[in-house]
Amino acid sequence: MKNRVFLALACAFVTTAPACSSDAAQQQAPSVAAHAATAPTTSREIGSAALVGAPDAAGEPRIVATAALGGLELYSLEGKRLGATPAGEAVAVDVASGVRVDGSLATIVVAIDGNGHRLRLFRFADDALTDVGAREIPLGFAGEGICLYRHPLDGALHAFIVGDGGEVDQQVIHGTADGRLDARQVRRISVPSPLKQCVVDARAGNVYASEETVGIWRFDADPEADVSAVLVDSPRGHIEEEVGGLAIHDGGEGARWLLASNASAGTLNVYDLERDAAFIGSATVSGQGASEPLAEPGPLYAGSAAVGAHYPDGVLLVVDEDGPDVKLVSIATLAQALGISAGSTSGQAPDEAKPAVAAVVAVAETVPVDSFGDAADDPAIWVHPTRPEKSLVIATDKKAGLYVYDMQGRLRQFLADGKMNNVDLRDGFRLGDREVTLVTASNRTDKSIAIYRLDAETGELVDIADGPQPTGLHDPYGLCMFRSPRNGDTYVFINGDETAKKQWRLVDAGDGRVRTELVRELAFDSQTEGCVADDATATLYVGEEDVALWKLPAEPDGGDTMTAVDRVDANPAIRDDIEGLALYDLGDGRGYIVASSQGNDTYAVYRLEGDQAYLGSFAVAGDPVAGIDGISETDGLDVSSANLGPGFEHGAFVAQDGRNVMPVQNQNYKIVPWKAIAEALNLEMRSP
Repeated sequence: MKNRVFLALACAFVTTAPACSSDAAQQQAPSVAAHAATAPTTSREIGSAALVGAPDAAGEPRIVATAALGGLELYSLEGKRLGATPAGEAVAVDVASGVRVDGSLATIVVAIDGNGHRLRLFRFADDALTDVGAREIPLGFAGEGICLYRHPLDGALHAFIVGDGGEVDQQVIHGTADGRLDARQVRRISVPSPLKQCVVDARAGNVYASEETVGIWRFDADPEADVSAVLVDSPRGHIEEEVGGLAIHDGGEGARWLLASNASAGTLNVYDLERDAAFIGSATVSGQGASEPLAEPGPLYAGSAAVGAHYPDGVLLVVDEDGPDVKLVSIATLAQALGISAGSTSGQAPDEAKPAVAAVVAVAETVPVDSFGDAADDPAIWVHPTRPEKSLVIATDKKAGLYVYDMQGRLRQFLADGKMNNVDLRDGFRLGDREVTLVTASNRTDKSIAIYRLDAETGELVDIADGPQPTGLHDPYGLCMFRSPRNGDTYVFINGDETAKKQWRLVDAGDGRVRTELVRELAFDSQTEGCVADDATATLYVGEEDVALWKLPAEPDGGDTMTAVDRVDANPAIRDDIEGLALYDLGDGRGYIVASSQGNDTYAVYRLEGDQAYLGSFAVAGDPVAGIDGISETDGLDVSSANLGPGFEHGAFVAQDGRNVMPVQNQNYKIVPWKAIAEALNLEMRSP
């Protein structure tokens, strides 16, 4: 009521206000008549509606609408009721085609059941809906709207459920061993007040959600991306007071719209998705032959493919709660009324979603680090010399210390020794009368080089630094190690938050301790961090984050001449930052370089020998059955070609996950068998 009073006062003094009254808004907007309407729901209540098509596109599309306790009702395009399916108290509905279920592609209908606040999953075929849910899927809140999204990486079906308490719950829907469907929560986002409906712009990967009295929000649909919510429109713009339904029309280039129910004004707003959702115009909708437009258009649904003789450019479904029914509006008619193009659409049957890049999944993940925020950073793989299954992952928490995990991700040890940023290790260091595994890390707390011995019997780290080993760097963080093939000396490289990189020799200081000797200083034009050394060829690889992957001599007397393996501006598959680097050793000087392309959450693979050609990229997707999410914003990574035990006989890839979701937790590390990567990119594997 206060908002209406404020609006009335504003209109009394500001005649140029975008929407001073619903009557004025309706009078100024062109009118569009619906071509048809469905029969009223039998329950006399309606929530939302969607267009559902036969899997082979041979049959006529149908309309599925929620009818509260009447469940889900099916209608023809002419509006004839064809039947109903029990679905509890059906509140909202959406549809996805080309979903793989039990070995075949299916059309899936997902509904919110307000009785118990849960998801219901159905398969549509032969004008019937069959419940294919594997179990009850509770939401834990009162859902108001639902929209579905096919992830371009792996084709996984995601559902966004928006709630009366401002919840945005993202779930991934997946098949089960017995051919049914289940769902697992990926993440939850919240806003302060009730949300009405959502819709996904699949082409851009954005979700739009209507917060009734606030406006329209846009955020990234990828659960591994930053939310980065943007307010598209509000009552200060082209919304009178409350926004309701949302829909997307994708008619191709030049004809991609966001449609919104400007409910209080009784109009439909249209926005240009190719111009950052710039406002195009508004229109009213009236029933076929009706003299007055709808007073308050409800939830929306747009089908952009041609259907039937009356909808050559797609159909817009507008829920009319006063009906209670669904009005069918031709997209072509709406475009004509607004003087814009509806574009060109196709009614072809959808195929199964194809991945945009080679995708693999992690089979294990580590226990999350204890520190909040951006904390996990860099791992190193240690290979047990006689028992592969006892191999370990040593990893940093750059706010707290060092972790030691086994190959299943279980915690073995934590050392709260400082803000450790990067870590690396080398076997075969002569300490006194024995050879040990040295582990070094860049300690940002005291700007030093931390030095440990890894005890092969206990699998634990033992501090053996001969007192603090200063770096002289303002903020040391990038680190890698190198063992010279010329004389067996072991070195450590560290860079800081400036352009310098330094090289130290690690020296037996006596009494079981190790110290460092500075042997070389290098300089780059901009920030570096990730680095890795090929001990066999004495070559150092360095990622200059925004520029290139470089190689240069690793020996301290090798000079500073650098050669670019690849440049960010030369390879569209690489997006800065270039972060973690690692080598997969095939023996005889052969193998692969793996680099983290942080800007697009992928990993580039190069041939180690010869011209070091780029061979392709892969990404790590989520596995909803195992409950392991994908990897995003990777800082550090490591690769090993050694046998690391069951499931990792050909080696493994370990990477830091910048956003640990499904569910949302602190950052951690994911572990992927090299075999999966090799098969995805047609690469070689080293025999165990």
